[in-house]
Amino acid sequence: MPEILVLVDHTDGAVRKPTLELLTLARRLGEPSAVHLGPGADTATEVLGRYGAHKVYVVDAPEVGEYLVTPAVDALTQIAERTGAAAILLPSGPDGKETAARVALRLGSGLITDAVDIVPGPDGPVTEQSAFAATHQVTAHVTQGVPVITVKPNATAPEPAPVSPVVEKQDIAFGPASAAVTILSRTPRERGDRPELTEADIVVSGGRGVNGAENFALIERVADALGAAVGASRAAVDAGWYPHSHQVGQTGTQVSPQLYLAAGISGAIQHRAGMQTSKTIVAVNKDADAPIFELADHGVVGDLFEVLPQLAAEIERRRT
Repeated sequence: MPEILVLVDHTDGAVRKPTLELLTLARRLGEPSAVHLGPGADTATEVLGRYGAHKVYVVDAPEVGEYLVTPAVDALTQIAERTGAAAILLPSGPDGKETAARVALRLGSGLITDAVDIVPGPDGPVTEQSAFAATHQVTAHVTQGVPVITVKPNATAPEPAPVSPVVEKQDIAFGPASAAVTILSRTPRERGDRPELTEADIVVSGGRGVNGAENFALIERVADALGAAVGASRAAVDAGWYPHSHQVGQTGTQVSPQLYLAAGISGAIQHRAGMQTSKTIVAVNKDADAPIFELADHGVVGDLFEVLPQLAAEIERRRT
């Protein structure tokens, strides 16, 4: 079977959910091999094998932790050349897309970013993407070189397929560009009890209709009842009602959860571009003509201050 490389997204060996999704997709295309950069490979290997990684290529060199994305580019490029990989899959975050673009350039390959699905085709992997601010769905495949593809989180549900992976340590020749920018310090970001916005299966977002920072407590109550992440529209963020890190949209975070609940959000194209690939979209807005209803699978025309407390109460009642 063709070998499919998957770049592991982890923190000191704690493998993040998007990697498990990539391994699940990679099994459709061939035999997955995980590329683990930095410390923690011993911890990660068991999880990677549980989701179908037949091999784990380990690169634990000082350069990986001391510099920005270029060491990852060196590692992926050289491993792809050594193994004759049939495709390379990466998570579709800022680092993943930058790494993917540089790897594709070095390999002379085609690049596809922000895929929401991958299936095998007669000429290699075929992807589905959203294009032009999520107004069109596009299918595409790479016509030159090794396909390099970044995939949005929540593109598929992780499915276990346990194997016993072979661990191979890789020596990488890091080029001068790898040391061009040095990481001086790291400060861990404070995390709450809610899931990460990009990885959450459910996202509850508030917009201009929330009408104030103090009213986001209602959005948070619904989110906590559902075990969801909290999002916000650009209007709400620009007004200072919620942190910028929670902005969903073309200029914020792009999400693709199983369920997206938009409360008090009109549905401008900037916001739609960041959440249109959600599997199920529910909208609550008192304006029956709001554009969000054109996109929603289910809609409630009503005042969010009346609808959401009832929704939260009903969810809480059913969970007790």
